[in-house]
Amino acid sequence: MKALNLITLVLLIVGGLNWGLVGAFEFDLVAAIFGEGSALSRLVYVLVGLSALWQIMPLMKAFRVGEVDAEANRRATSVRM
Repeated sequence: MKALNLITLVLLIVGGLNWGLVGAFEFDLVAAIFGEGSALSRLVYVLVGLSALWQIMPLMKAFRVGEVDAEANRRATSVRM
C-alpha cells in the first residue's frame, strides 16, 4: 500500500505541475514529451486521474479520525505562542 501511495502522489505532483504549466504558459508538458493525443499521453492523464481517486481514500480517513482537525488545532496553538 505504501508504494502505491507514493506512486499516486508522484503522479499527482506531475499532473499538478503540468496543469500549472498549461494555466501559466499554455504549455502541456505531457503532450510535449509523449505527443499530443498519443496513447502514452492519454495513459498518463488516465493514471493521474486514477491517482486522484486513490488519494481521496486517505483524505476521507483523515477526516474520519480527526487528523485534519488536529492539524488545524496544532497550527492555531503554535500561532498563539
